[in-house]
Amino acid sequence: MAKPIFILNGPNLNMLGMRQPEIYGHQTLADVEESCNSYADSLGLEVDFRQSNMEGELVTWIQEARAEADGLIINAAAYTHTSVAIQDALMLLSVPVIEVHLSNIHKREAFRHHSFVAAAAQGMICGFGSRGYLMALDALAAQRLTN
Repeated sequence: MAKPIFILNGPNLNMLGMRQPEIYGHQTLADVEESCNSYADSLGLEVDFRQSNMEGELVTWIQEARAEADGLIINAAAYTHTSVAIQDALMLLSVPVIEVHLSNIHKREAFRHHSFVAAAAQGMICGFGSRGYLMALDALAAQRLTN
């Protein structure tokens, strides 16, 4: 039986819909989760959707993905630009990793242009709002068909 795709979300993403909607949109994280679950189901995938404001908890979940997931989609939020610990955990994975950002991090402040996640990710999707999560699910579903 196939394992779920872990979708991990970092700090402040629990505030979607309230935090800078001009950048991050009006959907809540619960809306994004619902869309991901519905879309994954249409692709024959199962998702395990999580959010934490704590770096260590994200690292623990990434480590858990080694045995419990068929792929990982991560929006590490601010930890994208600061966390060597998350990068190190991601480097241990043998499953595909897709990095997602709601905004285009390369059109924002200079400190957001660098991603520690990118070194461990198969690809990055940014700038498409919550649709980026669905695009990442498409990429993982397509990869599953070719393996």
